[in-house]
Amino acid sequence: PLLSGMILLTWQKVAPISLLYQISPSLNMKILTTLAIASTLLGGWGGLNQTHLRKILAYSSIAHVGWMTIIILINPTMTLVNLLIYIFPTLTLFLTLNFSSTTKIKSISNLWTKSTPMTIIIFLTLLSLGGLPPLTGFMPKWLIIQELVTHKNVLMATLMALSTLLNLFFYMRIIYATTLTMYPTSNNSKFQWLKPQTKTINIIPPLTIISSLLLPITPIFIILD
Repeated sequence: PLLSGMILLTWQKVAPISLLYQISPSLNMKILTTLAIASTLLGGWGGLNQTHLRKILAYSSIAHVGWMTIIILINPTMTLVNLLIYIFPTLTLFLTLNFSSTTKIKSISNLWTKSTPMTIIIFLTLLSLGGLPPLTGFMPKWLIIQELVTHKNVLMATLMALSTLLNLFFYMRIIYATTLTMYPTSNNSKFQWLKPQTKTINIIPPLTIISSLLLPITPIFIILD
C-alpha cells in the first residue's frame, strides 16, 4: 500500500541516518564516497524504465541516501537538513497519490481530467525531489555541492551533480508522458459522478508549500551551519 511505502521511505530512514550521524567521526571517507556515488548511480539508473510510481520513488530514495552519505563526514548537520527536506516532498507525494488512488504513470494521465490541482501538486513535488531550482529540493543539493567544492572535492561534486540528471530525467519523463502524450478523451470523461469523499486533504496544501517554496530561506541554514 502507498501509506506503507511512505513509512518505509521516510520514518525508516531516521534510525540508520541517526546511527551514521553518531559514528561519523570514525568513518572512512573513501568507503563513504564509493558507497554514495554507487547509491546515486544505482538510484538513477534503476528508475529509468519503471512505470510504477512506488518503484520510481524507491529508486529515488536510494539516490537521496547517497547525497546524505557523501556529506556526513564533512558536515553531519547537512545530512540531517537533507533528510528533513527529503521527508517533506516524499510525504506530500505519497499522501497525494493515496488521495487520488494513483499508482502508475498511466493513472496520472487520467488524473489530469479528474483533478488538475492534484496533478499539479504531483508535478511540483516530483521536480522538487529531482532538485530542480527554484524549488525546495534544490537547496540541499546546492549546499552539499558547495561544501564538497569548498573541501577540494570538485570531482565528487561533479559526479553527484551529473547523477542527479538521471533522477530528474525520469521525473520529467513522468510529466511528459502525463501532459504531452495524453490519450484523446471525450467530454463525458471530464464529468465524474459526485461521490462522498472520505479522505482528508487538509495536510496536503501546507506540505506542498514546504516542499516547493522554501528555497529563499537557504541563508538561514547557512548561518546555522
